[in-house]
Amino acid sequence: MEGKVTKTVYLSLAIIVCAFMLFPLYWTIVSSLKNNTQLFAFPQTFFPPTPQWNVYSQAFGSQWPHLVVSLVVSLGTVVLSLLISLPAAYALAQFKLKITVVFVLILLIVQMIPSISLANALFLIFHNLHLLNSYQGLILADSTYAVPFDVLILRAFIESIPRELIEAGFVDGAGNWLALIRIVTPISKSAIITAALFSFLFAWGDFLYALTVTTTNSIQPITLSIYQYIGSHSTEWNSLMATAVLASIPAGLLLIFTQRYINAGISTSGIK
Repeated sequence: MEGKVTKTVYLSLAIIVCAFMLFPLYWTIVSSLKNNTQLFAFPQTFFPPTPQWNVYSQAFGSQWPHLVVSLVVSLGTVVLSLLISLPAAYALAQFKLKITVVFVLILLIVQMIPSISLANALFLIFHNLHLLNSYQGLILADSTYAVPFDVLILRAFIESIPRELIEAGFVDGAGNWLALIRIVTPISKSAIITAALFSFLFAWGDFLYALTVTTTNSIQPITLSIYQYIGSHSTEWNSLMATAVLASIPAGLLLIFTQRYINAGISTSGIK
């Protein structure tokens, strides 16, 4: 009986916490279905009196190009960050050097640097390299934030792999690159998916780097497009909210389908 009561209490607390955390998303959806009069009415209603469903079709039609830009940049960031972070994590885990601790410390420090400090420097570098207003520039900018985080996750996971497995590959004639591809990568699938997911989310939700390295509307991610709804004198709040809901769908679906890999990757890599 005490066990049932305890489970009921924990379940009730979990439901309350989830409801509290999901309420902003619910209110965003409700606000997207209201017109401007209903949005600023008092008292507010928790359900739209006359849902404006056409706002979603209009938002999707106008924001589709920006969603594609964000998707391309996010996938490019995932590929580039994994190509860099996986070999780097393997090297930091496999080669026990005195300088390894220094590299790990540098990666931790990089995570603490405010993004605005890096954005100003990146603008000057990308301007000289003619990478402004390009997919390459956006991918490189987002990768500067994703790579250090991915290296830390993957290194912790690779260190947990029994060293005998890698040494057995060396006995069979495999070098470090072949051991990384044939042995470490298949075993590290959960950690790789976790790192890829965080890289995708970093790039998908990036606003500061996108604002810094784009000076025209030729290539504009969805985060910048949402910002365009906010005007000096008026704001299309229902369209803004509808666009925000549409922008959150890909990330939400990705989190749902990769949840079991995320749990395995984070728990095994030791990052709580």
